[in-house]
Amino acid sequence: MPARTNWRLRVLLVVSLLAAHEVQADQVTLKNGDRVTGAIVKKDGKTLTLKTESMGTVTVPWEQVVTIQSDAPLNVVLPDGKTVQATLQTSEGRVELKETRQTLAPAEVVTIRNADEQKAHERLLNPGWGQLWAGNATIGFAGTQGNAQTRTFTVAFNAARTTNTDKASLYFNAVKASALINGVDANTAQAVRGGWGYNHKISSRLFVNTFNDYEYDRFQNLDLRFVLGGGLGYSVWKGERGQLDLLGGAAYNHEKFSPLSPAPEFTRNSAEAYWGEDASYKLSEVTSLVQSFRMFNNLSDTGQYRMNFDLGANTRLLKWLSWNLGFSDRYLSNPVPGRKNNDILYTTGVGITFAR
Repeated sequence: MPARTNWRLRVLLVVSLLAAHEVQADQVTLKNGDRVTGAIVKKDGKTLTLKTESMGTVTVPWEQVVTIQSDAPLNVVLPDGKTVQATLQTSEGRVELKETRQTLAPAEVVTIRNADEQKAHERLLNPGWGQLWAGNATIGFAGTQGNAQTRTFTVAFNAARTTNTDKASLYFNAVKASALINGVDANTAQAVRGGWGYNHKISSRLFVNTFNDYEYDRFQNLDLRFVLGGGLGYSVWKGERGQLDLLGGAAYNHEKFSPLSPAPEFTRNSAEAYWGEDASYKLSEVTSLVQSFRMFNNLSDTGQYRMNFDLGANTRLLKWLSWNLGFSDRYLSNPVPGRKNNDILYTTGVGITFAR
């Protein structure tokens, strides 16, 4: 009898613990009757995100939520922009904030954040210029020795600083290659590209776009291309995995060329109209892509144009180590006589990923 009683007590204890765990978890019921149990991460825009034990991260449309219940206070943004901490539950079709004794219609709930999301949000509000930078750097080297001696050196660097109101970015790509064959030494490639960009939000989708690019390409006889421009951008799509922005505006282009003798050096100054797009997409938890395209139509010499296309891929190997691939294409409709219109620069190798 005592053994049987002891067994029953153990079963009762296990059931009680499971029931307590169920009660403590956040719960969401949808219009189709499905119930999702887990931890509420955030409600951002039109979606609600939860972390569950069995299904991982789950995202559901906010308009499909019938009831919501949290087991601990969450950060809730009210219609007037004020943020309060409250435990949530649903009663008669309205969301109740227990601690503040307020009730809201579901459409009036602007944002919900758990503690980690709120901390990340506050970090973006007023960061210093040295904070929030994230990016990667890659250095590559290749060579041969024997009948021919060749050396190739590449460098790539990309960094961005994104806050709730603006985004600053930096980039740099360089390649230098040489070959020694039968005693004849020659440089076979030598190019440098770099610049910065800055976007500032006007609204949730519209932003001001400014940029400054620098280029040097020995084998295009380009000593310097200096471009300064600005315009407007519009976020067509933005989601958990990436975003797509369209841009357009005007730019000033200063170019200095050094053709082969006896042709003299010359410069070109042009006004340009530009348009293009920027895209980023996270293929998986470890691999992401970034892509950019620009068309520059020459307004000073109608009919001439140039195009920029850049593509980058990053695969995280360790927390700080990654495999990076960069592809940079520049097309010029009116190059120096005797030179090709198109120049491609690509880099690949193991690099360092950083974030502050």
